[in-house]
Amino acid sequence: MTKLTDTYTLANGVAIPKIGFGTWQIPADQAKQAVMDAIKVGYRHIDTALAYHNEKEVGAGVRASGLKREDIFVTSKLPAETKTYDGTLRDFDTTMANLDLDYLDLYIIHAPQPWAEQGADYALENREVWQAMQKIYESGRVRAIGVSNFGVADLKNIFDVAQVKPMVNQIQYYVGYTEPEITKFAQANGLLVEAYSPLATGSLLNNQAIQAIADHYQVSLAQLAIQFCVQNGVLPLPKATHIAHIEANAQLDFVISAEDMQQLNEHVDTTKKGHYRH
Repeated sequence: MTKLTDTYTLANGVAIPKIGFGTWQIPADQAKQAVMDAIKVGYRHIDTALAYHNEKEVGAGVRASGLKREDIFVTSKLPAETKTYDGTLRDFDTTMANLDLDYLDLYIIHAPQPWAEQGADYALENREVWQAMQKIYESGRVRAIGVSNFGVADLKNIFDVAQVKPMVNQIQYYVGYTEPEITKFAQANGLLVEAYSPLATGSLLNNQAIQAIADHYQVSLAQLAIQFCVQNGVLPLPKATHIAHIEANAQLDFVISAEDMQQLNEHVDTTKKGHYRH
Protein backbone atom coordinates (compact mmCIF):
# COMPACT_ATOMS: atom_id res chain seq x y z
CA MET A 1 0.00 0.00 0.00
CA THR A 2 1.21 3.47 -0.84
CA LYS A 3 -0.18 6.67 0.64
CA LEU A 4 0.33 10.18 -0.69
CA THR A 5 1.83 11.10 2.67
CA ASP A 6 4.47 8.33 2.56
CA THR A 7 7.96 9.72 2.05
CA TYR A 8 11.43 8.86 0.83
CA THR A 9 14.43 10.48 2.53
CA LEU A 10 16.95 12.34 0.37
CA ALA A 11 20.69 12.10 1.02
CA ASN A 12 20.63 15.29 3.10
CA GLY A 13 17.79 14.03 5.32
CA VAL A 14 14.96 15.95 3.63
CA ALA A 15 11.69 13.99 3.41
CA ILE A 16 10.04 13.94 -0.02
CA PRO A 17 6.54 12.51 -0.63
CA LYS A 18 6.68 9.25 -2.60
CA ILE A 19 4.10 10.36 -5.17
CA GLY A 20 4.45 13.66 -6.99
CA PHE A 21 1.90 15.53 -9.07
CA GLY A 22 3.43 16.40 -12.44
CA THR A 23 2.40 19.53 -14.34
CA TRP A 24 4.24 19.01 -17.64
CA GLN A 25 1.86 19.79 -20.53
CA ILE A 26 -0.79 21.27 -18.22
CA PRO A 27 -1.69 24.62 -19.82
CA ALA A 28 -1.25 27.69 -17.64
CA ASP A 29 -4.99 28.38 -17.62
CA GLN A 30 -5.65 24.94 -16.11
CA ALA A 31 -2.62 24.61 -13.83
CA LYS A 32 -3.90 26.50 -10.78
CA GLN A 33 -7.10 24.45 -10.58
CA ALA A 34 -5.26 21.17 -11.24
CA VAL A 35 -2.81 21.89 -8.41
CA MET A 36 -5.62 22.90 -6.05
CA ASP A 37 -7.50 19.72 -6.93
CA ALA A 38 -4.40 17.58 -6.42
CA ILE A 39 -3.70 19.10 -3.01
CA LYS A 40 -7.36 18.69 -2.02
CA VAL A 41 -7.16 14.99 -2.98
CA GLY A 42 -4.09 14.63 -0.78
CA TYR A 43 -1.02 15.17 -2.96
CA ARG A 44 1.75 16.92 -1.05
CA HIS A 45 4.38 17.04 -3.80
CA ILE A 46 4.02 19.30 -6.85
CA ASP A 47 6.48 19.32 -9.77
CA THR A 48 6.85 22.12 -12.32
CA ALA A 49 9.56 23.85 -14.39
CA LEU A 50 10.33 27.25 -15.86
CA ALA A 51 10.05 25.64 -19.31
CA TYR A 52 6.48 24.51 -18.61
CA HIS A 53 5.30 28.15 -18.61
CA ASN A 54 2.93 27.46 -15.72
CA GLU A 55 5.01 28.28 -12.63
CA LYS A 56 2.93 31.34 -11.72
CA GLU A 57 -0.28 29.31 -11.78
CA VAL A 58 1.31 26.38 -9.91
CA GLY A 59 2.49 28.76 -7.20
CA ALA A 60 -0.96 30.34 -7.04
CA GLY A 61 -2.50 26.88 -6.60
CA VAL A 62 -0.12 26.06 -3.76
CA ARG A 63 -0.83 29.37 -2.02
CA ALA A 64 -4.60 28.98 -2.48
CA SER A 65 -4.61 25.47 -1.00
CA GLY A 66 -4.93 26.76 2.54
CA LEU A 67 -2.14 24.47 3.75
CA LYS A 68 1.02 25.59 5.46
CA ARG A 69 3.93 26.08 3.10
CA GLU A 70 5.97 23.40 4.89
CA ASP A 71 3.23 20.84 4.23
CA ILE A 72 3.71 20.94 0.45
CA PHE A 73 6.89 19.85 -1.36
CA VAL A 74 7.48 21.97 -4.49
CA THR A 75 9.99 21.20 -7.26
CA SER A 76 11.03 23.32 -10.23
CA LYS A 77 13.73 23.08 -12.88
CA LEU A 78 16.45 25.15 -14.50
CA PRO A 79 15.90 25.32 -18.28
CA ALA A 80 18.01 22.90 -20.32
CA GLU A 81 19.30 25.81 -22.40
CA THR A 82 20.80 27.62 -19.42
CA LYS A 83 24.44 26.59 -19.15
CA THR A 84 26.21 29.44 -17.35
CA TYR A 85 26.75 30.30 -13.70
CA ASP A 86 25.09 33.72 -13.92
CA GLY A 87 22.28 32.39 -16.09
CA THR A 88 21.51 29.75 -13.48
CA LEU A 89 21.23 32.32 -10.70
CA ARG A 90 19.08 34.56 -12.91
CA ASP A 91 16.68 31.80 -13.92
CA PHE A 92 16.34 30.62 -10.34
CA ASP A 93 15.33 34.15 -9.33
CA THR A 94 12.76 34.13 -12.16
CA THR A 95 11.34 30.83 -10.93
CA MET A 96 11.07 32.12 -7.38
CA ALA A 97 9.33 35.27 -8.56
CA ASN A 98 6.93 33.20 -10.67
CA LEU A 99 6.06 30.81 -7.85
CA ASP A 100 5.86 33.61 -5.27
CA LEU A 101 6.90 31.21 -2.49
CA ASP A 102 9.37 31.83 0.31
CA TYR A 103 11.54 28.87 -0.67
CA LEU A 104 11.71 25.90 -3.02
CA ASP A 105 12.00 22.31 -1.82
CA LEU A 106 13.88 20.92 -4.84
CA TYR A 107 15.60 22.60 -7.78
CA ILE A 108 17.00 20.51 -10.60
CA ILE A 109 18.84 20.96 -13.91
CA HIS A 110 16.30 20.05 -16.58
CA ALA A 111 18.71 18.28 -18.96
CA PRO A 112 22.45 17.89 -19.58
CA GLN A 113 22.20 19.59 -22.99
CA PRO A 114 19.86 22.14 -24.56
CA TRP A 115 16.87 20.30 -26.05
CA ALA A 116 17.91 21.20 -29.61
CA GLU A 117 21.42 19.81 -29.06
CA GLN A 118 20.86 16.41 -27.46
CA GLY A 119 24.10 14.43 -27.57
CA ALA A 120 26.30 17.54 -27.60
CA ASP A 121 29.11 17.86 -25.06
CA TYR A 122 28.24 20.31 -22.32
CA ALA A 123 30.42 18.73 -19.62
CA LEU A 124 32.30 21.92 -18.72
CA GLU A 125 29.14 24.02 -18.78
CA ASN A 126 27.32 21.56 -16.52
CA ARG A 127 30.15 21.79 -14.01
CA GLU A 128 29.79 25.59 -14.03
CA VAL A 129 26.02 25.31 -13.61
CA TRP A 130 26.49 22.91 -10.70
CA GLN A 131 28.64 25.48 -8.88
CA ALA A 132 25.69 27.89 -9.14
CA MET A 133 23.29 25.19 -7.99
CA GLN A 134 25.44 24.65 -4.90
CA LYS A 135 25.45 28.40 -4.22
CA ILE A 136 21.64 28.41 -4.40
CA TYR A 137 21.51 25.43 -2.03
CA GLU A 138 23.89 27.08 0.42
CA SER A 139 21.72 30.21 0.41
CA GLY A 140 18.92 28.24 2.06
CA ARG A 141 16.39 29.25 -0.60
CA VAL A 142 16.11 25.62 -1.72
CA ARG A 143 16.16 22.52 0.48
CA ALA A 144 17.61 20.09 -2.08
CA ILE A 145 19.22 20.12 -5.53
CA GLY A 146 19.40 17.58 -8.31
CA VAL A 147 19.33 16.85 -12.02
CA SER A 148 17.04 15.47 -14.71
CA ASN A 149 17.69 13.36 -17.81
CA PHE A 150 21.33 12.83 -16.76
CA GLY A 151 23.06 9.67 -17.93
CA VAL A 152 25.86 7.91 -16.05
CA ALA A 153 28.60 9.96 -17.73
CA ASP A 154 26.72 13.19 -17.00
CA LEU A 155 26.41 12.24 -13.33
CA LYS A 156 30.09 11.28 -13.02
CA ASN A 157 31.02 14.63 -14.53
CA ILE A 158 29.15 16.44 -11.75
CA PHE A 159 30.47 14.12 -9.03
CA ASP A 160 34.04 15.05 -10.01
CA VAL A 161 33.55 18.68 -8.91
CA ALA A 162 30.66 18.54 -6.45
CA GLN A 163 30.97 19.60 -2.85
CA VAL A 164 27.26 18.76 -2.62
CA LYS A 165 26.19 15.82 -4.80
CA PRO A 166 22.88 15.82 -6.65
CA MET A 167 20.15 14.28 -4.51
CA VAL A 168 17.72 13.41 -7.31
CA ASN A 169 17.83 12.32 -10.96
CA GLN A 170 14.45 12.72 -12.65
CA ILE A 171 14.30 10.52 -15.74
CA GLN A 172 11.85 8.94 -18.12
CA TYR A 173 10.82 5.70 -16.42
CA TYR A 174 7.86 3.40 -16.87
CA VAL A 175 6.99 -0.29 -17.20
CA GLY A 176 9.11 -1.52 -20.10
CA TYR A 177 11.49 1.43 -20.01
CA THR A 178 13.27 1.63 -16.67
CA GLU A 179 16.75 2.86 -17.69
CA PRO A 180 18.42 0.12 -15.58
CA GLU A 181 21.99 1.38 -16.02
CA ILE A 182 21.16 4.95 -15.01
CA THR A 183 18.79 3.86 -12.24
CA LYS A 184 21.25 1.43 -10.68
CA PHE A 185 24.12 3.92 -10.82
CA ALA A 186 22.06 6.77 -9.39
CA GLN A 187 20.66 4.69 -6.54
CA ALA A 188 24.11 3.25 -5.74
CA ASN A 189 25.37 6.82 -5.36
CA GLY A 190 22.61 7.94 -3.04
CA LEU A 191 20.37 9.68 -5.56
CA LEU A 192 16.61 9.21 -5.54
CA VAL A 193 15.31 8.38 -9.02
CA GLU A 194 12.11 10.16 -10.02
CA ALA A 195 9.94 8.85 -12.87
CA TYR A 196 8.41 11.42 -15.17
CA SER A 197 5.71 10.15 -17.52
CA PRO A 198 5.19 6.89 -15.56
CA LEU A 199 2.36 6.07 -18.00
CA ALA A 200 4.60 6.76 -21.05
CA THR A 201 2.36 9.78 -21.81
CA GLY A 202 -0.55 7.38 -22.10
CA SER A 203 0.92 4.83 -24.50
CA LEU A 204 0.98 2.17 -21.76
CA LEU A 205 -2.78 2.32 -21.37
CA ASN A 206 -3.42 0.10 -24.40
CA ASN A 207 -0.98 -2.65 -23.36
CA GLN A 208 -3.00 -5.83 -22.93
CA ALA A 209 -0.33 -7.78 -21.02
CA ILE A 210 -0.01 -5.06 -18.40
CA GLN A 211 -3.79 -4.60 -18.33
CA ALA A 212 -4.18 -8.28 -17.45
CA ILE A 213 -1.98 -7.83 -14.39
CA ALA A 214 -3.93 -4.72 -13.37
CA ASP A 215 -7.18 -6.67 -13.74
CA HIS A 216 -5.84 -9.30 -11.34
CA TYR A 217 -5.56 -6.61 -8.62
CA GLN A 218 -8.84 -4.99 -9.66
CA VAL A 219 -7.08 -1.69 -10.29
CA SER A 220 -6.57 0.48 -13.34
CA LEU A 221 -3.48 0.11 -15.49
CA ALA A 222 -2.49 3.62 -14.44
CA GLN A 223 -2.67 2.68 -10.76
CA LEU A 224 -0.57 -0.43 -11.41
CA ALA A 225 2.06 1.57 -13.32
CA ILE A 226 2.36 4.14 -10.53
CA GLN A 227 2.60 1.52 -7.80
CA PHE A 228 5.21 -0.33 -9.89
CA CYS A 229 7.49 2.70 -9.68
CA VAL A 230 7.11 2.99 -5.92
CA GLN A 231 7.83 -0.69 -5.32
CA ASN A 232 11.05 -0.25 -7.31
CA GLY A 233 12.06 2.58 -4.96
CA VAL A 234 11.36 5.21 -7.61
CA LEU A 235 9.20 8.32 -7.23
CA PRO A 236 6.48 8.62 -9.91
CA LEU A 237 5.14 11.96 -11.14
CA PRO A 238 1.74 11.22 -12.72
CA LYS A 239 -0.01 14.11 -14.43
CA ALA A 240 -3.76 14.67 -14.76
CA THR A 241 -6.12 17.59 -15.20
CA HIS A 242 -9.46 15.87 -14.57
CA ILE A 243 -10.35 15.44 -10.91
CA ALA A 244 -11.46 11.83 -11.45
CA HIS A 245 -8.03 10.90 -12.81
CA ILE A 246 -6.24 12.87 -10.08
CA GLU A 247 -8.22 10.93 -7.47
CA ALA A 248 -7.78 7.55 -9.16
CA ASN A 249 -4.01 7.94 -9.49
CA ALA A 250 -3.83 8.43 -5.72
CA GLN A 251 -5.63 5.17 -4.87
CA LEU A 252 -2.72 2.80 -4.38
CA ASP A 253 -4.00 0.63 -1.55
CA PHE A 254 -2.60 -2.63 -2.96
CA VAL A 255 0.74 -4.41 -3.21
CA ILE A 256 2.08 -5.98 -6.42
CA SER A 257 3.42 -9.48 -5.76
CA ALA A 258 7.11 -10.29 -6.26
CA GLU A 259 6.19 -12.54 -9.18
CA ASP A 260 4.21 -9.83 -10.93
CA MET A 261 6.92 -7.23 -10.21
CA GLN A 262 9.42 -9.54 -11.90
CA GLN A 263 7.17 -9.86 -14.92
CA LEU A 264 6.70 -6.09 -15.10
CA ASN A 265 10.43 -5.46 -14.69
CA GLU A 266 11.16 -7.90 -17.52
CA HIS A 267 8.58 -6.30 -19.82
CA VAL A 268 10.16 -4.61 -22.84
CA ASP A 269 8.61 -1.53 -24.38
CA THR A 270 8.11 -2.32 -28.05
CA THR A 271 7.22 1.27 -28.94
CA LYS A 272 10.69 2.47 -27.93
CA LYS A 273 9.24 5.83 -27.03
CA GLY A 274 12.27 6.91 -25.06
CA HIS A 275 14.12 10.20 -24.89
CA TYR A 276 11.50 12.77 -25.60
CA ARG A 277 11.49 16.28 -24.30
CA HIS A 278 9.70 16.86 -21.01
